[in-house]
Amino acid sequence: MTQGTFALWVYLSRTPLLWLTVTLVAYLVADWISARTSRHPLANPVLHAIWSIDALLLATGTPYPTYFEGAQFIHFLLGPAIVALAVPLYEHRDTVARAAVPMLVALLVGSIVAMGSAVLIARAFGAPPGVLIALAPKSVTAGVAMGITEALGGDPALTAVLVILTGITGAVVVTPLMNRIRLRDFRARGFAVGLASHGIGTARAFQVDQIAGTFAGIAMGLNALLTAILVPLALALLVR
Repeated sequence: MTQGTFALWVYLSRTPLLWLTVTLVAYLVADWISARTSRHPLANPVLHAIWSIDALLLATGTPYPTYFEGAQFIHFLLGPAIVALAVPLYEHRDTVARAAVPMLVALLVGSIVAMGSAVLIARAFGAPPGVLIALAPKSVTAGVAMGITEALGGDPALTAVLVILTGITGAVVVTPLMNRIRLRDFRARGFAVGLASHGIGTARAFQVDQIAGTFAGIAMGLNALLTAILVPLALALLVR
């Protein structure tokens, strides 16, 4: 890289618009690849957009706060995107109403299993209390999970990483797993991935089927509420 090119890059790297553009381009390229592979689970656009942006940040020596200064507009849009999930919920309200009781049972069981299994396994391997606190809300959307962890004295940054890993893992394995166990009901498939893998899993569910995406969105919202109630109680029993 010539001195002039390097100087230009240093100037552009401090411009918020650059990193907003990089984020959008990275996702669009990853989504194009995903579409070309017929939405294969391993071609998840979120996964490949994340590592490609990370690689660019490392290669250019760009600190995360500089990147986030430009990408924070997309972060802001997460709120409206979640609210927009109410649209398919309204369109399929009759289907949702008929499955209300099974959903509530699945919500309670799934939330307890998602939280309890992670904490118990980590505790068995000797994880310190701070890690257990960060791990407990891993299946909840990032904003809520980080708030829970911070309120309990944990590390919100660690929680954010665990939430993303959980979401990507769920989005990648959900379709092969559900096909393997021959679960054909898209209501159940969507609710399961939304409960376990929050927004990233919900986005994957919408790629597969509209009904699955609707139920995933419901599970994501309800699990955030229930987990906020259960995590302090569970950690009081499991950690202390």
